[in-house]
Amino acid sequence: MKNILLLEDLPEIRAWLRKLVLQVFPDSHISESARIADALALVTAVKFDLALVDLGLPDGSGVDVVTKLRDVQPDCQSVVVTIHDDDEHLFPALQAGAFGYILKEQARELITEQLQRISQGEPPLSPSIARRVMAYFANKAKPRADANLINVSLTDRESEVLLRVAKGYTLPEIGVQLGLSRHTIADYVKQIYRKLNVSSRAEAALEAQRLGLFGR
Repeated sequence: MKNILLLEDLPEIRAWLRKLVLQVFPDSHISESARIADALALVTAVKFDLALVDLGLPDGSGVDVVTKLRDVQPDCQSVVVTIHDDDEHLFPALQAGAFGYILKEQARELITEQLQRISQGEPPLSPSIARRVMAYFANKAKPRADANLINVSLTDRESEVLLRVAKGYTLPEIGVQLGLSRHTIADYVKQIYRKLNVSSRAEAALEAQRLGLFGR
C-alpha cells in the first residue's frame, strides 16, 4: 500500500489511526483529510491504494467518498472505520463499494490484525459486523432444496472453513478450531473464493447458506 487516504475529522483519532496504519504499512504515504470536500479533491489528484473513511463528517457522509473512489479509482480498497454498527450505516457503505468495515471501539491489536488482512486480499470486517452481514444474507437467501444444484464441489475441509468464515470467525480463530495454521486457512479461503467465484465474506456467507452448511 503506497498511497493511503485517511478521512477522519477528530485530530486525536486521526493521529491514532495514522500510527496503526504506519505500523501495518510502514512504507506508505498517508494523505489526511478532515472533511469530505477535501477528500474528494484528493481523490481527483492522487491515486490511492487504500482509503480509511469515517462516516460521520462535518460536511456529510463518508459514503460519498467511498462512492467516488468506486467510480474513479476502482482499484482502491475503501475501508470504513467508524463507531456506527447499525444497519442504517453498514449496508449503504457496503453497497457504495466499501471493501471492509472496522469499528473504532475494538482493541488496537484487533484493528491492526484486520488491517493486515488487506494485503492478503481478505476484507477487514469486525467480527460483529461480519455476523450482521451473514445474518442479513441468510435472511434474504432462500435455501435450495438440493445443494447439488450448485455446480461447486467443496471438500469437507473447505466446507468446514467456509462455514466458519460465514459465521464471522477470523483466520487465526478458524486455525485454532481446526488445528491448522493461519496460513493454511488463508490458502483454503483463497481456494474456496475461487471455486465459488466470490470475493467477500458477505458473498461467502450467502453461498454457505445456499449450500446448506448452516444446517450441519
